[in-house]
Amino acid sequence: MKQLTRRRALKTLFCSSAAMALNLKPRSALAEASRSGLNFLAIGDFGSGAQDQKNVAKAMQDYAAKSALKPDALFFIGDNFYGPANPLPKVKGKTVKGEAAAFTPESKRWRTDIEEMYPTSAFPCPQYAVLGNHDYHDNQGGEKTQLAYAKQPGIRWQMPNKWYRQDLGGLITLLFVDTNLPDVSGHMMRASLTLEEEKAQLTWLKAELNKPRAPFTLVVGHHPLYSNGDHGDTKPLIDQWDSLFQEQKIHAYLCGHDHDLQHLELEGKFTSHILSGGGGAKTRKLDHPERTMPYGKDVHGFTHITVQPDALTFAHHGVDGSLLHQFTKRVDGKVEIKA
Repeated sequence: MKQLTRRRALKTLFCSSAAMALNLKPRSALAEASRSGLNFLAIGDFGSGAQDQKNVAKAMQDYAAKSALKPDALFFIGDNFYGPANPLPKVKGKTVKGEAAAFTPESKRWRTDIEEMYPTSAFPCPQYAVLGNHDYHDNQGGEKTQLAYAKQPGIRWQMPNKWYRQDLGGLITLLFVDTNLPDVSGHMMRASLTLEEEKAQLTWLKAELNKPRAPFTLVVGHHPLYSNGDHGDTKPLIDQWDSLFQEQKIHAYLCGHDHDLQHLELEGKFTSHILSGGGGAKTRKLDHPERTMPYGKDVHGFTHITVQPDALTFAHHGVDGSLLHQFTKRVDGKVEIKA
């Protein structure tokens, strides 16, 4: 009897440890998530502070209200801020001479371009963010400021590290990565990950993929591996990650960088590639039509991601909220185009 009790206790401890490793919610919340699913809204290349960003943000709010949707998270896919975060003022259309104020966690654009642009009233949920090339280049130390902002209590902005993991609802494992490798974003001595950071992230990524994961795995980064857009493919990322994604059966890779909306399926590859770069910066034509794809268009918009126990669905929406493209990915990798 004692042996049976001990065995049962060890089994319970093992199951509890596995749940903790996956950061699962309590059983009641897990059951609820399994029934109703999870919902995320994603945008990349959005931090212009200009009218186009405001239009997309308003479209997201209107869509959420019309759909009675309370997202479980927002995904900010990099280029969260363009230009100096504290630009110099203008008088009669001319910029006043001087040096722009440093970008800090107290800078005004955190309030105007993040907190108020995507208000808590519409999106009372975490904002999971990754770094884009402009987050490194447009403000000296800008990447450090974004990491520091995340450390403040009571805010939605989540960036505990340059790369990090979240497991939600027992349904999906999310791996947020920094694509600013020296050979990608740091050419010509521009700011990027250091070589040591690049190596550390790759070691971390391989380790996380070898741990227990939820039924679906989604990797989120800024630069695309494959793209028919303005920048085209990113060879250093293909060289470093593509075979790993296929080997570990990553269901989808979500990114931006090219200012458009895309969905690519590559012959013989398990991973779907989704670009959501229409969040507010000026759109660019798809200048590299190197392969056929289910969808690609140079428009502003956002992406709605739905996770069910047996289905991972991506839907691109325009600034009027209209559905532009939708597909579902099954656990076994099967893709079903819905629209």
